[in-house]
Amino acid sequence: MVLLKPDCDGNKNLFSSNDNGGDYGDGDDSDNGSDYGDGDDGDNGDVDDGDNGGDYGDGDDHEPLSVESLCVNCKENGITRILFMRIPFYQQVILLSFHCDRCGYSNNELQSGEPVQEHGVEIVLNVSDRTDLNRQVVISQYAEIEIPELELVIPAKSQPGEITTVEGILCRVRMGLEQDQEQRREIDMNMANKINDFLKRIEALIELRSSFTVKIRDASGNSFIQNPVPLQVDRKCIMTRYQRTMDEKKIVGLISDDCMEENIAPKWRTYDDIKSEVLKFPTECTNCNAPTETRMKLTDIPYFESVIIMCTTCDVCGHKTNEVKSGCAVKDKGCKLILRIEEKVDLDRDVLKSDTCYLAVPELELEVGPNTISGKFTTVEGLLLDIRKQLKEQESFIIGDSRDIDDKSNMANFLTKFDSILTLEKRVHLILDDPAGNSYIQSLNALLDDRLGKEFYERSFEQNEELGLNDMKTENYGQMEIISEEKNI
Repeated sequence: MVLLKPDCDGNKNLFSSNDNGGDYGDGDDSDNGSDYGDGDDGDNGDVDDGDNGGDYGDGDDHEPLSVESLCVNCKENGITRILFMRIPFYQQVILLSFHCDRCGYSNNELQSGEPVQEHGVEIVLNVSDRTDLNRQVVISQYAEIEIPELELVIPAKSQPGEITTVEGILCRVRMGLEQDQEQRREIDMNMANKINDFLKRIEALIELRSSFTVKIRDASGNSFIQNPVPLQVDRKCIMTRYQRTMDEKKIVGLISDDCMEENIAPKWRTYDDIKSEVLKFPTECTNCNAPTETRMKLTDIPYFESVIIMCTTCDVCGHKTNEVKSGCAVKDKGCKLILRIEEKVDLDRDVLKSDTCYLAVPELELEVGPNTISGKFTTVEGLLLDIRKQLKEQESFIIGDSRDIDDKSNMANFLTKFDSILTLEKRVHLILDDPAGNSYIQSLNALLDDRLGKEFYERSFEQNEELGLNDMKTENYGQMEIISEEKNI
């Protein structure tokens, strides 16, 4: 039997009509605003008609739907009443109450009116006072209930869904164990004594002689424990969303029972586990719009910071892209790196150019904006080759269709000078100016590098505006909310 409000006295009526004025209805008139309405509406007294404005009805619910169904006890037809209700701060549920007039058999059940949620839910409640015992609990049929202090686990799908209380969960366990105690004493007295000891432990928790913990793990994500003060943080209850396992997906019917797990989700225990994992997510090719896959990996640059390397290869058109994103926050100050290129070793230095970095070569009067070249982790030579390749490919767009011989020769001369940098015939300075401070050039000497300079500076208002920092407030949120409320008053 499903106990809507187990009162520890064996009362198993889903829609109560008693006179105790409890949470789930009373026997008075319908003006008391009780949670589930009363049973005095002149009908069958089973369910609320939705007109009393109770806490668990939204005032628009229809009357219960009555359906003939087979009685599993006498095999005759009984009546099942179905009521849709929405629980505040939760979801819509379906209450079902069956009664057979011939044999008197009755049964109650609760089903979720919502689909299976995107993630499973795990709820942990620390019970320490009477208020916690009286918390209302919605348990779906897929919920597993555990009470560690009793070493008690109620498996999923071992009972139908129900609306109860924390105390009701304990009372139901106690009631189920007490049912066959007389027979156990006749068959196995030792087992009966052990169960008696277990019942005493349950009774001790009901009387709150010590605090205890209730854990509910629901693969469907449709279980719920009431917060006594909904507008405040519940410090005794922790709710966690999680990814379902393969077995849990089978239990809730998301996949077939014969489905085998192909891609096992990685178990990350440390930060190093994350860095060693190559993550993948679906995307579209920027060249042909065909569906493809982007790979992403987190890595550390020695003596600098973490970066995210992303690459995409299209199997349809063969187009390839790669990009580097900073794995850290915007620094307090901007940073300007100045490298004097004189030797081959300077061309082999590692370089991280973020997507907010400006690049300049003063000797060539060359300036490259942050959006011209995406973020890259390469060498100085590789960075210069990328710039040269892009200038060569976009030559016709830079000069235009009406270009003359002089313009063409000027571009050729510029590319020749550019090549002289790569062959070290011309000594130049490479400047990386990053307002976010997330760019990097490898130093050949950990203490002092004569050919590499680094300058830190305060960002201008325009630079902060480009980074979106001017309108970002990260301090005194609580005080700002209080000031805002006082102004509204």
